[in-house]
Formats: sequence, structure tokens, C-alpha cells
Amino acid sequence: MNTMKTTALMAGMTVLFVLVGRALGGESGMVLAFVMAAATNLGAYWFSDKLVLMMYRARPVTRAQAPDLHDMVSDLALKAGVPMPKLYIIPEPSPNAFATGRDPRHAAVAVTEGILETLNSRELRGVLAHELGHVVNRDILISTIAATMAGAISMLANMAHWGMMLGGRGHEREDRGGHPIAALIAVFLAPLAAMLIQMAISRSREFLADETGSRLHGDPLDLASALKKISAEAKREPMDAQPATAHLFIVNPLMGGGLMSLFSTHPPLRERVRRLEALARA
Repeated sequence: MNTMKTTALMAGMTVLFVLVGRALGGESGMVLAFVMAAATNLGAYWFSDKLVLMMYRARPVTRAQAPDLHDMVSDLALKAGVPMPKLYIIPEPSPNAFATGRDPRHAAVAVTEGILETLNSRELRGVLAHELGHVVNRDILISTIAATMAGAISMLANMAHWGMMLGGRGHEREDRGGHPIAALIAVFLAPLAAMLIQMAISRSREFLADETGSRLHGDPLDLASALKKISAEAKREPMDAQPATAHLFIVNPLMGGGLMSLFSTHPPLRERVRRLEALARA
């Protein structure tokens, strides 16, 4: 179900890109915006693991340094049929974790010091299984594609905005019979729509990682319990995280509610727990 939802959202992003591109930038504008966005995100995709691990001062750990953690991940990786990822610990008291890497052969799993102190062994195993779920499902690749499309749409909107300000496309648009008000609305609404679709894709992948991880670990209730603890501690002791990397963590370190939930990279905690409990009953 979540895979189908992601596919539908990606298709929607593609359609939006084509429609906005033709309306605002023409075919040449579409190609230019896509190439620029792809070049930017390709670099992020290729070096994302090194950049984010460096950003959070994550240090690699060996089996001798953290035997229990290493054995948990090794066992889960074997069950998932993926190579053993590199393990890192982040010097951060707030409990959280993330997985990164462009593919299963270049994956890394990082956990904070806080999560090792907050969770029991079964809950921690559930969290690690969730992160390996992201690796198995190649979520870094999917999020990079979504970011490329969203970035290209934003670039097209910026190009059209400056074109309107400078009057460069006005006569051409009138000759084609285009509606300037509709174009103006598209300039402002298209990037917002692209961002909302990108966020929805991220939330869909979190649901899928919850499900994949629960099947690897064997008990969805352990992950549900871990999510509750991490969320409670994150609210009590927020993590100093960057918005650009918030989507990587198992629980959004940048907590927000109300209208801001529309722009969240993570599903509501209550919905994640409800689905995990339903999976446990099934």
C-alpha cells in the first residue's frame, strides 16, 4: 500500500513538473531546470552519508567497542539480505537514529548516545530494524529523486518570476494566448505543491520502513514503544538538528504541530503507533 502511494505521489510530482515546465519555462526551461536540480542532488546523493555523519560528529564504532549494538545490526542485516552497514554513534543526549548511504553496499546506521540509554534492548532492535528497512527499500535514492523534481519545479518558478519582473516572456505569453494571472498563481503555488508532495513521499516511506522493520524484528509493538519514548524525550530535550536532514531521523527532531504538521517529513506519532498495533494484531 505504501509502495503504491509512493509511486502515485512520484507520478503526481512528474505530472506537476511537466505541466509547470511547459506553462512557465517551455521545453528548454524544463530541461535546464531539471539538469541543474539533478546536478545539485546527485552530489548530495553520492556524498550524503559522509556529509550528514560529519555534520553530527558521528564516530564509527567497532564490535569491540559496542558488541551488543554490532550483533543486533549484523543479525538484522543477515535477515534482510543486505551487507552489514557501518555503525556510528552520535554524541547527543536526545534519543534518535538514522540510516544513510546511496545503496545497501554503502549504507551507514547512526544512533545517538541518548537512544542507547533510553531504550531497552528489544526497543533498540526495533529501531535498528526500521533503519535497515530504509536501506532495504532504497529510500535515499527515492528521496533524492523527489528532491530533484521539487528543486526543478522551484527553479522553473523562479525563472518565470524573474521573467515576469523583467517582462521577458510577456509578449510571447500573449501571442500564445496564455493567461498571465494563471501563470502568476502557478509561480507561487507550484513550489508549495511540489514541497507538499515531497513531504508526503517522505511520510509514506516512514510508514513503509516501520512495516519492513517490524517484519525484520518480529514484534511491531517494540518499535511502537520505542517511538513513544523517543518522541517524549525529543520534546523534553530537543536535538540540535538541521532542517535539511530532519527527514533522515526515525522521529522528527524538529517537533511541530497544527498547521506545521502539513510540512512535516514524518507521519503523526499516533498514526504510526496505530498502524504498528494493527500489524501486531495481524
